[in-house]
Amino acid sequence: MSPIASAATAFGLILASALIGMYLRSRLPDHHLNGDSKDVIKLATALIATMSALVLALLFSATRTSFEHNSASVSRMTADVVELDQLLDEYGPEAKSVRAALRSEIEPLIDSIWKDDAEARGVKPTSKPHSETTLYLIRGLTPKNGVQSSIQARALQVSTDLSQTYMSLFAQPADSISATFMIVLVIWLMFIFGVFSMSSAPNATLGIVLFVCILSASAALYLIMELGLPFGGLMQVSNEGLRNALH
Repeated sequence: MSPIASAATAFGLILASALIGMYLRSRLPDHHLNGDSKDVIKLATALIATMSALVLALLFSATRTSFEHNSASVSRMTADVVELDQLLDEYGPEAKSVRAALRSEIEPLIDSIWKDDAEARGVKPTSKPHSETTLYLIRGLTPKNGVQSSIQARALQVSTDLSQTYMSLFAQPADSISATFMIVLVIWLMFIFGVFSMSSAPNATLGIVLFVCILSASAALYLIMELGLPFGGLMQVSNEGLRNALH
């Protein structure tokens, strides 16, 4: 389920719990919501609200850190591609075919990481035989002097780093947020807003405030789920820098 659909579902469930709370308010005897019962309900709600706020903060922090890490990895890949192309250019005409191989690998590399975008364009990621990859071709270069030897050594190092970064991004899970975790969090929020709506007689002001709060909580869940999809959705890491690195 997409982040928008998940957040919309959470919004509907939490709103339904608030409406049920308003209904129960009119049905329950007054002594169930007053006196000691009211104090216990407040304490229980405060406990669940604190737990929910803590979990939301931890989730946002974790997904934001992961998102920034992936963004930094993409930037590092872009820098490695540019540096590798410059090294091959400095190597001389002998590396012309290797530069061509490097340039031909950029689009398939992007499509294999940003899978959703590739599927939307109807593109299926493809891979080259190992003997045609840039790293393999760099290893096959035969330096004629010390300068070319040093350039080849550096090119091998950059190409290896590029491959490692690519594999770490390629292995990125489709959704790093646990579905069970989000379900429990939504249940907590349903309980909280259900109790809130039971705490006072229904009126327009209460309804507007609860609606805005539920919408805000659902938006927070949406942001967390979006950040958990760094290579898909509306807030994905941009690939424009990598796509235009050698233009």
